Amino acid sequence: MTVSSHGRRAGLLSCAAAALLLLPGCTATSDPEAGAPPSPTTSASSPSVAPSVTPAPGPSGTPTADQDPVLAPSAPVSLSIPSTGTASELLRLGLRKDGSLEVPPEPPGSPAGWYTGSPTPGERGPAVLLGHVNATGGGEGVFAGLRSLKPGDRIDIAREDGTTAAFTVDRAEQYGKDDFPTLAVYGNTADAQLRLITCDGYDPATGTFDDNYVVYATLSR
Repeated sequence: MTVSSHGRRAGLLSCAAAALLLLPGCTATSDPEAGAPPSPTTSASSPSVAPSVTPAPGPSGTPTADQDPVLAPSAPVSLSIPSTGTASELLRLGLRKDGSLEVPPEPPGSPAGWYTGSPTPGERGPAVLLGHVNATGGGEGVFAGLRSLKPGDRIDIAREDGTTAAFTVDRAEQYGKDDFPTLAVYGNTADAQLRLITCDGYDPATGTFDDNYVVYATLSR
């Protein structure tokens, strides 16, 4: 997954206003001489944008009584998905000077990363994690198994305060670059949610991934 300032996607809506911050699509590998990329059935593309995401408050500025419980803020440390055997430490990803979203580095075995402009996993709102579907040399990336996730599967996020935020998969969707649903993926939510985002839609003619694959999950009660 590589980043340049020439992405084709729309911006993310923050709490106060919409902002256009472009994040380009992924390439099969960061090295054109590297081995063949994974097949399209296990590929996926990086998300489009990411300014700061603010959790949605109740009408008075605090959570309302009928809102689902959430956890106190605490930065994520690692990710575990039992059904796929995925385990990864979590990097911290921000924005580059050109306004593009940082993505995890590309050596084989690169960890997934948490976008620091999103809520910490377990807070109210959508926490955003990014990971590669493939590694340099054509091997599998940390999020190669996202397509096998099913509703009801568990995702555990270990946090700095010693707690674990356990999420349950709701659904997963594949989106093209030009119709990425910014609000659905990044918009404020009344409960604590999680987004796992990687690359999809590999095009062998160009060596790039043209789509995003997004897993939606909700904090378990």
